[in-house]
Amino acid sequence: MIEIATTVLTVEDVDRAGDFWRAALGYVNRRAPTDDWVILDPAAGKGAAPSIALSRTGYPQHYPPRLHLDIYADDQAAEIERLRGLGARDVAWDGYPPDADFVVMEDTEGNRFCVVDAPDWFEPGGRERRT
Repeated sequence: MIEIATTVLTVEDVDRAGDFWRAALGYVNRRAPTDDWVILDPAAGKGAAPSIALSRTGYPQHYPPRLHLDIYADDQAAEIERLRGLGARDVAWDGYPPDADFVVMEDTEGNRFCVVDAPDWFEPGGRERRT
């Protein structure tokens, strides 16, 4: 049996990317970062969310990327503004369907993610999926 435990994002600046993702997701370092690697885990009490690792590669991002993260938001507009304040940027993309419930953004390193309007995903007072 196997399972996905960590998603690795390639970055040019581990410190800058770590600052962004820790603030964006409320994650913490698993252990002290090195110059080219850090693993970020959910903070205590955040449930079984997956880890994110940041790896300095020395080569630029490829566009369009072949992988992106979906970030679920209970208040999409507020989260988009908060993420912009942390350094995220909007991605100019003409592929939105008319009923899109997501907005494409990129982190400080150019890694793309979608902020999905998903208020039904969240339980009051916690971040557990409703069934």
